[in-house]
Amino acid sequence: MSAANRRNRSAKEERQVSVVIEKEPPRQPGVLRLLEQSDAYAQSLYPAESNHLVDVSTLEKPSVAFFVARHEGQIVGCCALVDAGDGTAEIKRMFVDPQARGLKIGRKLLEGVESHGRDTGLSAIRLETGIYQPEAIGLYRTAGYVEIGPFGSYQPDPLSLFMEKKIG
Repeated sequence: MSAANRRNRSAKEERQVSVVIEKEPPRQPGVLRLLEQSDAYAQSLYPAESNHLVDVSTLEKPSVAFFVARHEGQIVGCCALVDAGDGTAEIKRMFVDPQARGLKIGRKLLEGVESHGRDTGLSAIRLETGIYQPEAIGLYRTAGYVEIGPFGSYQPDPLSLFMEKKIG
């Protein structure tokens, strides 16, 4: 590897190391900005009946663990884990600021959520995502999530993909 490649790789690794994932409250300006971006993105891809977004008050419930990703102190990503009460939980509102893409923030959020799930005794984590989000689908598949049928209150939807990962 050339010296320039080593420097570029080292700089990229250093940027990734500065990403911190912590449980935080969802009702804060940086998170609200991300949720607005997430809403606009989802609405640009799918009709209203295929958008399964939850609002901030839902994210504040005791059954929800909400995670925030910060890079150099700035909020750049978020993800919620909603406990279903049956030994499973669902990932909701996973979103990374487009300006922060490439820092592996989605992967780090997923690792944080899975670690929390294992620590709280969950057996599986589930999610619903849209078929027009290949990056998200690729992330989930790489992390070991497999396709399942609709779960919980979801109905079959040709624009939805349902996935699960056994963690316990």
